[in-house]
Amino acid sequence: MELTLPILKKMFAEAARDIAAEEQNLCRLDSACGDGDHGVAMRGAIEAASGAVQAASNLKDAFFDAGMAAMANSNGSTSTIYGTLFTGISDALPAGAESLSAAQIASAFEGALASMRELVKGDVGDKTCFDALIPAVRAMKGAADAAGLFSAAAKAADEGAKSTEKLRAKFGRARNLGEKSVGTLDPGAVSNAIMFAAFSRAFGK
Repeated sequence: MELTLPILKKMFAEAARDIAAEEQNLCRLDSACGDGDHGVAMRGAIEAASGAVQAASNLKDAFFDAGMAAMANSNGSTSTIYGTLFTGISDALPAGAESLSAAQIASAFEGALASMRELVKGDVGDKTCFDALIPAVRAMKGAADAAGLFSAAAKAADEGAKSTEKLRAKFGRARNLGEKSVGTLDPGAVSNAIMFAAFSRAFGK
């Protein structure tokens, strides 16, 4: 199974619904070490991105419009992260693309991740969204089809998000808490895992 525009529209609709449902929980997680507004920022970014995808006519434009919408309707690092991720994916896609193989998807996500890491600091083990996103992108390699790719990515993102509970924060306001940042999940990693889980589930609908 390849990724098509109708499936992508389902993916983003599912992600927007799930992020909205978890908005308060994400804010609660963020309040432990940050500003307490991550749920609001994520909901704004993903709902706007989903709206843009629903109106798109091909995959390249869908990802580009999603990124631009995310940047226009969120703030702080969330805006940069998801705007760069989605527009970066678009940059790797052929004009007018109507379907994408697993190999094309993996390559596009890999390129977008590289672009993100030029703008946003972080690596696996730093208690950031990258603890979910980097494993998710790595897990995409070698997938037989798009459904399997997003299933593997969702599993890796979930495991990565859960791992942040034992980590000490190295960036942002949470860094100032030192050892006190240990024992809570990173909201950015959790929201990333929610997104990939929604993306994967859309293939079964």
